[in-house]
Amino acid sequence: MLQLRRTNTILYCQNWEATADFYRNTLGLPVSFANDWFVEFALHAEAHLSIADAARASIAAVEGQGITLAWQVEDLASVRGELEAAGVAVSPIKRRWGAWVCYCHDPEGHRIELWEEG
Repeated sequence: MLQLRRTNTILYCQNWEATADFYRNTLGLPVSFANDWFVEFALHAEAHLSIADAARASIAAVEGQGITLAWQVEDLASVRGELEAAGVAVSPIKRRWGAWVCYCHDPEGHRIELWEEG
């Protein structure tokens, strides 16, 4: 049986610098590792998100197609307001699947779903 100890989702990006900056400065995610073509962000104790420069990697960018990062947050309305204040286009909050959700996109086009139980 597969027993995971740590998870890391890696997004390969053409707009690497802008996308890494979005996660670092706009979303304020803490950097756990960085070099000149790869930045790893700590999402939670054992969950990470990495942004890799597709021009320097062996895997091509998908330009955000077919990827959604779904993150549960504590106070969806506050998070949405903070993102809007930072200049991020965020959808209205709607009720779906027994939860409250809204969406935005990073500079590479990856969809970010933010949700709160409710």
